Amino acid sequence: MFNRQLLLTYLYLLVYILLSSGVILYNKWVLSPKYFNFPFPITLTMIHMGFSGTVAFFLVRVLKVVSPVKMTFEIYATCVIPISAFFASSLWFGNTAYLFISVAFIQMLKALMPVATFLMAVICGTDKLRCDVFLNMVMVSIGVVISSYGEIHFNVVGTVYQVTGIFAEALRLVLTQVLLQKKGLTLNPVTSLYYIAPCSFVFLFVPWYLLEKPGMDVSQIQFNFWIFFSNALCALALNFSILLVISRTGAVTIRVAGVLKDWSLIALSTIIFPESTITGLNIIGYAIALCGVIMYNYLKVKDVRASQASQLPVESISERSVKELGMEKKSSDVYDPNSSNNSASGVKNGWNSSASDVMVVDEEAPLIPPSRVSHLGRSQLGSRLE
Repeated sequence: MFNRQLLLTYLYLLVYILLSSGVILYNKWVLSPKYFNFPFPITLTMIHMGFSGTVAFFLVRVLKVVSPVKMTFEIYATCVIPISAFFASSLWFGNTAYLFISVAFIQMLKALMPVATFLMAVICGTDKLRCDVFLNMVMVSIGVVISSYGEIHFNVVGTVYQVTGIFAEALRLVLTQVLLQKKGLTLNPVTSLYYIAPCSFVFLFVPWYLLEKPGMDVSQIQFNFWIFFSNALCALALNFSILLVISRTGAVTIRVAGVLKDWSLIALSTIIFPESTITGLNIIGYAIALCGVIMYNYLKVKDVRASQASQLPVESISERSVKELGMEKKSSDVYDPNSSNNSASGVKNGWNSSASDVMVVDEEAPLIPPSRVSHLGRSQLGSRLE
């Protein structure tokens, strides 16, 4: 007899994979000159931000589904604004990459996310440089270099845009830990959209006005309301699907689902977009990079479990093992403002993880707050609304 809760969990995972892949492919189709031909990535991102912010406002202020957090001007100015700036940058650069390189190659480049996040965490002092982790990062980097060398339609501009977007997202993740978590402030997907989406919209307005508005004035654009509405709706639905997934699964399950999504997306993109060609070197390079990512994830999960085991009584550990087998949400996914642990470089309030733990990042939904092992970054509505 099937376990209904288990089936429901797998259903949520399937919905997450479909929505995440769908948003990426949809964005590529809208932006590509060969298809819908709307070569204005900043405009598309602003539509996402405006739509998500409006829905979040309606949920918070009108329907009162969730309550707003106690947001002071100091927190907004020192935390929300910097995070929104890097979030907007990651979306801008990530979406712009679609104009120059294929979805498959973009997914391969995203394997650099662990490297970028780890480097930013070490620089900002939220993680320590370890030999085993460093070797994994070298392995990932070598894999990406091989994959790039094997790319037939390699484009320097598109690659630079994508890599820049990855590092902007990595810095956003680190800032989220250093700024928001340090103040004991947690944001769920709805409140994240409520506070960050409008601010990101404002940041995007300046580059839009300077870079895209002149081109939109002289070009003949056929604005299809239903295309952009459905595109923004898919991106918003992705946020809520991730909320359901992280409420029912653990980090390992999320990571496996992320790997499955990446491989499926690479294969599917070559079917939907025939101009995308995958070479043997692409596959070999990405496989090497993926091995490095999996090894890194294993080390991080192992470290977190060891840390939790040292802090919990034997009975709690046993109960926890049973919950993990049932793929239930871990109790440590809940933020405890009264708990804290000291690292070599500072204090991390109420969290057992570091920002560099954010490895399975869904850039289409980067506003999701980090959980026990920060298994959802970035990629976080995030682009990353790609």
